[in-house]
Amino acid sequence: MVFDLEMIKKVYGSFPGRISAARKVVGRPLTLTEKILYAHLWQGDATQAYERGKSYVDFAPDRVAMQDATAQMALLQFMQAGRDKVAVPSTVHCDHLIVAKENSKVDLDRAVQESKEVYDFLASVSNKYGIGFWKPGAGIIHQVVLENYAFPGGMMIGTDSHTVNAGGLGMIAIGVGGADACDVMSGLAWELKMPKLIGVKLTGKLNGWTAPKDVILKVAGILTVKGGTGAVVEYFGEGATSMSCTGKGTICNMGAEIGATTSTFGYDESMSRYLKATGREDVANLADGIREHLTADAEVYANPEQYFDQVIEINLSELEPHLNGPFTPDLATPISKMKEEAARNGWPTKVEVGLIGSCTNSSYEDISRAVSLAKQVAEKGLKTKAEFTITPGSEQVRYTIERDGFLNTFEQIGAKVFANACGPCIGMWDRMGAEKQEKNTIVHSFNRNFAKRADGNPNTYAFVASPELVTALAIAGDLAFNPLTDTLTNEKGEQVKLDAPTGYELPPKGFSVEDAGFEAPAEDGSGISVIVDPASKRLQLLDPFAAWEGTDLKGLKLLIKAKGKCTTDHISMAGPWLKFRGHLDNISNNLLIGAVNFFNEKTDSVKNQLSGEYGPVPATQRSYKAAGIGSIVVGDENYGEGSSREHAAMEPRHLGVRAVLVKSFARIHETNLKKQGMLGLTFADKSDYDKIMEDDTIDINGLPSFAPGKALELVLHHADGTSETILANHSYNEQQIEWFKAGAALNIIRRQFVN
Repeated sequence: MVFDLEMIKKVYGSFPGRISAARKVVGRPLTLTEKILYAHLWQGDATQAYERGKSYVDFAPDRVAMQDATAQMALLQFMQAGRDKVAVPSTVHCDHLIVAKENSKVDLDRAVQESKEVYDFLASVSNKYGIGFWKPGAGIIHQVVLENYAFPGGMMIGTDSHTVNAGGLGMIAIGVGGADACDVMSGLAWELKMPKLIGVKLTGKLNGWTAPKDVILKVAGILTVKGGTGAVVEYFGEGATSMSCTGKGTICNMGAEIGATTSTFGYDESMSRYLKATGREDVANLADGIREHLTADAEVYANPEQYFDQVIEINLSELEPHLNGPFTPDLATPISKMKEEAARNGWPTKVEVGLIGSCTNSSYEDISRAVSLAKQVAEKGLKTKAEFTITPGSEQVRYTIERDGFLNTFEQIGAKVFANACGPCIGMWDRMGAEKQEKNTIVHSFNRNFAKRADGNPNTYAFVASPELVTALAIAGDLAFNPLTDTLTNEKGEQVKLDAPTGYELPPKGFSVEDAGFEAPAEDGSGISVIVDPASKRLQLLDPFAAWEGTDLKGLKLLIKAKGKCTTDHISMAGPWLKFRGHLDNISNNLLIGAVNFFNEKTDSVKNQLSGEYGPVPATQRSYKAAGIGSIVVGDENYGEGSSREHAAMEPRHLGVRAVLVKSFARIHETNLKKQGMLGLTFADKSDYDKIMEDDTIDINGLPSFAPGKALELVLHHADGTSETILANHSYNEQQIEWFKAGAALNIIRRQFVN
C-alpha cells in the first residue's frame, strides 16, 4: 500500500525548480542536505542564501509522526489550536507503553488492558483530526515509518529523537517536541536554525563480522555525544552505496546519539530495492525520475572539504566491530581491545543478557544475520550462556521472520520474543532481579545505554553493538570474547569457532503480513467526540501557561545545580513514568529526580530554601510554587541530551521554574524550553557555573529590552549577604522572544485559529 502518493508527486514536481533557484542564490554546487532543505522552504523558491549555524529558517515539512508517549501531549496541545483537521499527513504509533516481561502475546494483552484509556484517547483524536493510527503491536514508529512513509528527498518531523531513522531512505527527518509537531499539524511554518554540515565519506565495503551499526559506533567515538549538535551528517562514497537501505537507517537512527540534527544518504539502488520490496514501486519510479536531485551535486562528493564544515573518512574494509559503553553511547571500543579495556576499567565481563531488535536494528537483514549465528549453536554443539531476547521492529518484520523459520531457530537456543514495541530500549523492561541493583553486564543492539536506561538498575553496564555481535556475545556469555579470533568450548570439549554471519538484504520470498495494524481516520471527523475523564490519572486537558508579566524576574530560588550528564532521562524519566505522559501534573512528580545535585552528590535531594530542609526535587519546587516564588535550574554541558520528550520542558514550566541556565544545551531540549515560554540561557563565561551557591536567590535583569543577540544580566544574591553579577547568553530570535512574552508558542497559535 502506498500512502500519500499525491503529496509525494507534488513534492517531486517542485524539486527541480526549487533546487535550480537555490543553486542560483547559493552560487555553488549543493549537498544533498541543502537540496532537501531549500526544496522545503516555507516561502517556496529560495531568494537568499542562509548562513549555516546562524540563520533561522522557516520550513514546510511533508509529514509528522508521533509515538504514543509523546503523542498524548502533542495532541492535547493540538486540540487547543482550533483546527478541524491536520494540515499535513500525520500518524500516531503505539509502541512505548508496552512492558517487556514474559512474551509478546502476554505483554501486549496486558498493555492493551492497562493503557486502554490512553489508546482509546489516541485512537479517537486520530480519527477526529484525520491522523493515521497504528495500533499497539503494529510496531515501533521508526521501523513502521521506514516501511510505509519515508521517501527520498522528503522532509518530516517526529516527536521522538530517533525520527532521524528515515534518513536511511534519503529523507531529512528530524526529532522535535510536541509543540513543533502542533505547529506543523496546524498548518504553520516550522523553524530551524540552518544546520552545519558534516560529511562522512565511506570507502571500501563491509565484510565478515562488521555491520552498518559499527559505522555509527565508530562515528560516535569520533564526534562524542555533542559533536553533531546543530549539524546534519551526510554520508556518501562507495561504502554508502554498497550498503543496504535498512543498514543506512541504522546509522541514521543512532545519529541522535551524537546530537546531530539528522543524518541522511543520497538516493541509490538499495533504496529503490527497499521501496519496491515494501510495496512502493510507484514511489521508486517517481524517485528515479528526479534521481539527480536526490543526491549531492557531483562536485560536492569529489571535493567534500570545500562544501562540508567537517569531513570524516572511514574505510569500511578496515573497520572493526565495536562495542560502545557503558553508560554512554560514545565510548567506542573495538572488539579486539575490549578484553584489556574491561580489565582496566573493572567492567563485569560475564554477559547476563543479550538483546537484539529495536527501532535501530530489527530489519530482515539484521535478524537473518543474527539467526545465521543462532543456527551454529546446535550445529557446533554449543549452548547459549546468556539470556537472549528479540524485539521485532514491526509486525511485518515479525510475521515474515516467523514465516521463514527465524523465530523457531531463536527459540531453540532459549530466546524470548518480546512484543513489536520499544520495550527494554526505553526502560519498559520488567527485568527479574533488577531491583537488587547488582553489578552486571548486558549487551544490546539498541541506541542508548545511559545508567538505568534499560532496566532501572544503575549498576547494569550496558554495551551497544550490532545484532550479530550481540548474538555472538550472548552465545559466549563473555564480554571479552572476540568472535573474529577466539574459540568456544562445545559440549564435547572441542574448540570451535563461530563462522562469520551471513544473511539477506531483503526476504527472498518477499515481505508478508496478515494485519499490519493500521487504522485509517474518518473522512469527516466533525461528529467524533474526544472524551477525557476529569478524574483520570493518565490524561489531563491542558490549561494555557501564563504570559510573561512584563518585568524582570526577581527573587528566583535555586532549585538544583545539576552536576555532569543531565539527559532528558534525568529530567523526566521514562520507564514506569510513561503511564503519565498524558497527565502533566502527575508526571511532573518525576521532575529532575535523576539529576545529581552538585552540592551533595545525591539524586532527588535538594535544599528547600524556605524550610532549610532537604527533600525531593518535585516536592521542593511545588513548595516554591505554592508560595508564589519562581525558581531557576542550573546545569552543565549538553544539558537535555537524549530523547526529544518535551515533558522535560513542560514539567518545570508547569511547576513554576522560570529559567534554565547551563553551560550548553542539546538542540531539541533548548527548542522545547523556548516553545513552552521558558528562558533557556547559557553562561557567557562557563566558569561562572562555579559561582552558583546552594542558597542563592537570583535576579534576571534586562527582560523588558529582551532582544536577539543581547545578553541578560543575572545577579546572584548569596546567603552571606554578598552578591555577584554575571552575564547569560541566549539564542532567541524575535519570533521566539514573542513565544516567551506570550507564555508559550501555543498561546500565539491559539490566538490565530480560535479568535
